[in-house]
Amino acid sequence: MRGVCKPRITKIMAQVTLKDVTKIYDGDVLAVEQADFQIPDESFTVLVGPSGCGKSTILRMIAGLEEITEGNIYIDDARINDTPPKDRDIAMVFQNYALYPHMTVYKNMAFGLKLRKYSKAEIETRVKEAAEILSISHLLNRKPKHLSGGERQRVAVGRAIVRHPKVFLFDEPLSNLDAKLRVQMRMEISRLHDRLNATIVYVTHDQVEAMTMGDQIVVLNEGKIQQIADPGTLYHKPANQFVGGFIGTPPMNFIETHIVSNGSTPTLRFENFEVELNSQLQSALNTLPGDAVTLGIRPEDIHIGENGKNSIGTQVELVEPLGNHALLYLRTDQNNFVAQSDLINMPQHNTSLTVNFNMDKAHLFHPETGDSLIM
Repeated sequence: MRGVCKPRITKIMAQVTLKDVTKIYDGDVLAVEQADFQIPDESFTVLVGPSGCGKSTILRMIAGLEEITEGNIYIDDARINDTPPKDRDIAMVFQNYALYPHMTVYKNMAFGLKLRKYSKAEIETRVKEAAEILSISHLLNRKPKHLSGGERQRVAVGRAIVRHPKVFLFDEPLSNLDAKLRVQMRMEISRLHDRLNATIVYVTHDQVEAMTMGDQIVVLNEGKIQQIADPGTLYHKPANQFVGGFIGTPPMNFIETHIVSNGSTPTLRFENFEVELNSQLQSALNTLPGDAVTLGIRPEDIHIGENGKNSIGTQVELVEPLGNHALLYLRTDQNNFVAQSDLINMPQHNTSLTVNFNMDKAHLFHPETGDSLIM
């Protein structure tokens, strides 16, 4: 896709708004609960969460493939609850490509335009334009069975591009590809967004995809929105324990602790260890009704060190070398957590190891609600 000229596709302003949208299946199965957020024009918004969290249901309600139980959906200022899918000016790219096997790439991309009675000249212009953007001009006369997985995915995207829709909807489009091709297609879809200045809503369960592609990320769990933010905010300021554990590879470590007084300064204790709190963390404790609190700390903020401030004695259960660093799976008498190490200082299996917690990067969560105490 490098070196392709800026496309001539006409940009249509499109902002999608969900107002208290709820979806209930079979009378009592709550799939989505009061989803209330905005997808700005030209944004790349990612809906991410574990299987069954409601992300694909939201996408299908925007597309009109699922009826809304409660609430409203708008494209710009137009309420589209009762608008048929074909009249919403939305193009959807599915996980399984959904290409017609008996048609060439050209005919697959042109089929929707033909149904809408576009002229042959306009169809040819749009198909060739989209094919140039996606670097598949040389494939137009082939049939899907002669294409690789990545090429089929480009054709599926091209079929959406030729529509010149207000909104693109992607429903886990890369899940059928191998790891290397997924990385390549992530870059290509991101470049496509930049070139088209399009409004894109993208569904995935892969938090790496979400963090590398989205400028706005909506994190869902069990049908509820947990946090809406840019990737940096999600990583460094998770709204709750679920987001802290879901975003990041490997996930954040969580340790149940209780507050003790060390002179006039509160510290956190678990087992026979104590860690000190900076002024921000101390202030956060004022909102707690008791002395229990969940400490959250990411693997890269646990460092190998000698005995000293915030030091923890551990046993190394497993070492995973990952090229430029290693993951250390550590345990104490009652806790397990993961740390990160460079390869030079990488310890051996089944050895004792002292680590230090960087409490300036630590998080505190309410022990019952899981909400972050630091915002």
